[in-house]
Amino acid sequence: MQHPVSDRPQPASEGRQPVGEERRPANHGPKAAARNRAALVAAAREIYAEHGLDAPLSAIARRAGVGQGVLYRHFPDRAAVTTAVLEENVRQVEQAAVAEDATFAGVLGVLTWHLKESAAFIGLLHADGSDRHSGVRAHALALSRRVERALRAHLPDDGGHRPVAADDLMLAVAMVSGAVTGPSHEERERRALAAWRLLGVEVGPVRPFPG
Repeated sequence: MQHPVSDRPQPASEGRQPVGEERRPANHGPKAAARNRAALVAAAREIYAEHGLDAPLSAIARRAGVGQGVLYRHFPDRAAVTTAVLEENVRQVEQAAVAEDATFAGVLGVLTWHLKESAAFIGLLHADGSDRHSGVRAHALALSRRVERALRAHLPDDGGHRPVAADDLMLAVAMVSGAVTGPSHEERERRALAAWRLLGVEVGPVRPFPG
């Protein structure tokens, strides 16, 4: 089987099965680089959700079905991988917000899906800008503000019933994110939805944006 680009996957360590051993299908064709990057971002989200942010980068490469050389060409270090995952999460929330049939509940459903899938995403939404000299922190704060804008766009106007006050929007998200714990995706989703119900907020289907 031909591997993406020209890199060979790194061999598994003997005597134990490494994290993320299973692979996605290989990418082929002239747009292999873009597809490899997308596969790496998707694999990183899965690996981080399953094993935490300290999971080895080699596991991400294996899950994506590429060699570590391909991973490092796209992402020179762990911070770059994490940033790419967060960017994709935020992009999906923004896409949900500008969809033709977008609703506040629907955007919250996409946001809640990412909350239950990514501990790193939860950390992003708690960014407070206290360390403005940190490039990573400043970037996290900018992404958090993009999420807030996407949600604010679908809050009812002043004549309607607002489930959450505009100024308290990200506080509500932070409160819900604090409840997103548990050993499985199902348990984390159950707890997130229970937290939204306690706040009196309706949430649409919990799923990634299909775009």
